Amino acid sequence: MTMPIPGSEVFSSRPVDPDELARTLPPSLPVHTVTQEQVDALDPLTYEVVRHRLWSVTDEMGEALKRMSGSPIVTDANDFDFAISDELGQEVQVGLYNTMLVGAVDLAIYWTLRHRSTNPGIEPGDMFLCNDPWVGGGLHQNDVIVYQPVFHDGKLFAWTSAIAHQPDLGGVGLGSFSPAAQDVFSESLPTPPVKVVRGGVLQRDVADLWVRRSRVPMLIGLDLRAKIGANNVGAERLHALIEQYGADTVKAVMKRMMNDAEARLRTKLRALPDGSWSATGYQDQSHEGDRGLHKITVTTIKRGDHLTFDFTGTDPQAGVINCTYAGMRGGVMLALLPILANDIPWSAGGLMRCFDLVTEEGTLNNATFPAAVSRGPIGPAWLTGSLIAECLSQMLDRDLELGKNVQATCCGTWDTAVIAGLDERGEVPAPFLSIIMEPMAGGYGARPHADGIDTGGLFCIPMGRVPDVEMTEFLYPVLTLWRREVPDSGGPGRHRGGLGASLAITPHGTSIPMGLVLASAGKAVAQNAGLSGGYPGNSGLDVVARQSRIAELFAAGKLPTSLEEISDTLEPGQNYATSYLAPGEVFAMTWQGGGGYGDPLTRDPGAVARDLAEEKITEAAARSVYGVVVTDGVVDEAATAAERERLRGQRRERSHVEGTTRGRADVSAGRRIDDNLVELPGDGGIACRHCGEVLGDAARITVAHHEGPPTEAGPQIIADAADYVDVPVVFRQYCCPSCWTALYSAVVPADHADTVATVGRVA
Repeated sequence: MTMPIPGSEVFSSRPVDPDELARTLPPSLPVHTVTQEQVDALDPLTYEVVRHRLWSVTDEMGEALKRMSGSPIVTDANDFDFAISDELGQEVQVGLYNTMLVGAVDLAIYWTLRHRSTNPGIEPGDMFLCNDPWVGGGLHQNDVIVYQPVFHDGKLFAWTSAIAHQPDLGGVGLGSFSPAAQDVFSESLPTPPVKVVRGGVLQRDVADLWVRRSRVPMLIGLDLRAKIGANNVGAERLHALIEQYGADTVKAVMKRMMNDAEARLRTKLRALPDGSWSATGYQDQSHEGDRGLHKITVTTIKRGDHLTFDFTGTDPQAGVINCTYAGMRGGVMLALLPILANDIPWSAGGLMRCFDLVTEEGTLNNATFPAAVSRGPIGPAWLTGSLIAECLSQMLDRDLELGKNVQATCCGTWDTAVIAGLDERGEVPAPFLSIIMEPMAGGYGARPHADGIDTGGLFCIPMGRVPDVEMTEFLYPVLTLWRREVPDSGGPGRHRGGLGASLAITPHGTSIPMGLVLASAGKAVAQNAGLSGGYPGNSGLDVVARQSRIAELFAAGKLPTSLEEISDTLEPGQNYATSYLAPGEVFAMTWQGGGGYGDPLTRDPGAVARDLAEEKITEAAARSVYGVVVTDGVVDEAATAAERERLRGQRRERSHVEGTTRGRADVSAGRRIDDNLVELPGDGGIACRHCGEVLGDAARITVAHHEGPPTEAGPQIIADAADYVDVPVVFRQYCCPSCWTALYSAVVPADHADTVATVGRVA
């Protein structure tokens, strides 16, 4: 008898239909439902009071999880989330923490209803544990969900769930990251839903089996109990709410919350022009030893009040840089929640009714078993979200009001570094393992009306934080040499992308080398793209300083501030690598800032001068990228005008133009496309907003084209692409062939196909 692979039979070909799911449930599992008439009969005051009570329940669940967990990933970095779902698993209220997880929680409940309803059964007092990314709940094995059914009067009423990233769940690599993995069997074991609490009692055999797999079993055991506690809080508060307002009223509010979220999003979509927008991004390297580039591509189609995200053309699954269907869906929600639903309550079950996913199985963001998926949420799912955000921003940029939500890409994807070894500071040496969480301070992307927030966080974790340096040094045998913002790391533009940052640590309190695992992207090809001619933010860079002078510097009472002071032997870390950090050596990581918005030659010179004074940019960038000359802290207006004219002339000299434009037009009545382009009335075509030159129509526009080395994008390109990939990488720029305003600027593979020359943003 052949057993099906858990998860493979559920989500890969079509979305779950809750009505169909309800019809397939066994009679032994009655569910509590209400009619549409009961939903419609809710009075507004009761609806708002109960809705906010449900919101407060999820917040209290999150606080319970944080107070009980001993993991800095939860207590400091806020890499977790929680939800209340209806009887069928549709998410009614989600948390404001890791929003990628929103796209996966309901999938685990759907699977459980289908495959656990009769054996072992779903009963009051039960809780299930799952870390199988093909089933859902999380996006890779380190995302572990504990979820429980909530019954009222013998009927299944709702579900609560708590999920958090775990520091280590076994496998070949430290932190369960194996840079050389070619399949899931080199990673942490995926566990389909298993009943970890039965009748309100923790199943010790399951709990012992669970923590046995980890290098840090005490943390894993504590986090398991913290999630159980958070679910207990959720169930208690739900029962109190039902007792006060009645089960039918509470359930009617839950259904209406999802209906309202759906209706409000559909109303917003109907107000926007129909059209399609495309974006393509890359992961440099797929595993240890690889030197290739791997593509994810999406076309976003908006028709009426509905969206379709079509990922056809994405590269096949490879190495460790894959995610399952749950990860792809989580990436979509990463972008949709803050960009389209920022002013809509996050009842994800309703919002997800407004889009479809088109995807090929066996690809990077819809990987089939047994692909390696440990990099899932912090690689392909995250990149998927960035590409969706790019498409949605292009769509919204056409509308002045909704354009306030437009944002260039934030900080690429996660720069992973795991250290582990022996802490010898106590009386008894003890093993330790730490995922360095400082890259939580990523740079936000620039907006049409504002700069990106410097080290403002991560797009996917609105409530994220970096850990406290003193607490890190207390918990682990390391000394932090610096943690600081990096000048020039924000993508140049009319509005600048937010700065990224850098961290340097050295072993302190251990006499033996500690293991070091690296997993990242965005070193060869930019993952923090700009918009409307804005440049990408900085490339990432990891370096180990071997044969360092750190001991001599400390002995002399000096605290080093640069790697050049520390060592003459600087070893760049590959995207995926298993290495070590010995006592006396230094590990430094520089993570990414946000992309810029608009041509940097149109940035207010006063803003450039302020950035220079605040060390947000260097003098070289002020002049070579922004064309601003600052003398004694004051903008030299005449020299700035001359320098900007020189740089535009440089664009003219290095570019080539294919085709011809149609002459000048009055653009005052044109409809905005983005910061640089307008659509003229009637069939007047598409024109440059700055000079009025008519560039073409929706089928094709004429632009000036240039390709050069990536360093032409500016001093923020700190890594050499040739150190990581064999594919040629270029700085590509399209400009208006009349006024030489930048329309598109990117660091991409030489064979990258983009859509600027064939504007696909008009219906």
